[in-house]
Amino acid sequence: MALHLTSLVLSHFRSHKVARMSVDARPVAIHGPNGAGKTNILEAVSLLSPGRGLRRSSAEDMTRRPEAVGWKISTVLNSLQQVHEVETWSENGSARQVRIDGKAAAQTALGRIARVLWLIPAMDRLWIEGAEGRRRFLDRMTLSFVPDHAQVSLEYEKAMRERNRLLKDMVRDPHWYAALETRMAETGAAIHANRLHALDELAQAQGDALTTFPAADLLLEPGELGMPEGADGLRAALTDNRARDLGAGRTLIGPHRADLFGVYATKGVPAKDCSTGEQKALLVSLILANARALARDFGAPPLLLLDEVGAHLDAGRRAALYDEISTLGAQAWMTGTGPELFETMGTRAQYLHVSDVDGASVVARP
Repeated sequence: MALHLTSLVLSHFRSHKVARMSVDARPVAIHGPNGAGKTNILEAVSLLSPGRGLRRSSAEDMTRRPEAVGWKISTVLNSLQQVHEVETWSENGSARQVRIDGKAAAQTALGRIARVLWLIPAMDRLWIEGAEGRRRFLDRMTLSFVPDHAQVSLEYEKAMRERNRLLKDMVRDPHWYAALETRMAETGAAIHANRLHALDELAQAQGDALTTFPAADLLLEPGELGMPEGADGLRAALTDNRARDLGAGRTLIGPHRADLFGVYATKGVPAKDCSTGEQKALLVSLILANARALARDFGAPPLLLLDEVGAHLDAGRRAALYDEISTLGAQAWMTGTGPELFETMGTRAQYLHVSDVDGASVVARP
């Protein structure tokens, strides 16, 4: 296994006062009653990637109550034949900090030593809710291929917020806009190119599928005003559309207006019109395709976080999922209410039981 955790320690994180887990490279099946703290373990692992984790919570919300003294996550990460000690923490609700091998690091540095993908129940409505969630889903996949995608996106959002402030204040002097639109054009074009690269990688990886999960054809829809080609094209479009943007009070063209359109490939049916079970299967298919592509490009399959995934798949697809995880060689962290959901994994997985004892989560080997 080229990418896996061997140690995970949680301190005052969510429902866990203190939890110490020693694991090997096999998938980790976590079971226990609802509300015991299983998903909190997955959330902790998700913080080994840049961003706010699988729940998109603030650092303050992650601290254990009622103590609210801050929290810390410590891990030993095996990555591409190297061993890293990774710590991330927050004190008194402040922004989370990262330390890699004893040295302070930016969150973006995590993307260079680890890749983390997740599938959680909140994503089940991806195809029928707003475009923002689908953009976020695509950007998480894009980030796994292009670690700098997060920084580029932050720079674009910052420049756009400043431009939108000018638009709302009805500032018409073009000199105020020039530098901001240049920055938006450069970063916006990079965002668009990164997303297209990710879609190409996913399309190729779906062709290598070993299981019965359905393939999804994905298309990046640029929004009503389209997406001009390259930085020069986007800069010109921002200038040309300034009058319209002034009327709207916000920027109406750019990668922030894009949407992800999915189709159940063999049926030719839009994902939004598929059954609930088919939509779930398409999501699983995309996560697995993402993992296969990373195994090829990054040199190791990612850490997979699959929350309650077994409960929403029939027995055949559940077994197919476990077979694919094993074939990939990925350390998948999976949750379920009972061990029977992981029965077909057998000794291919290791098992943890989580329970609630006097208001605190307790993790033990069954």
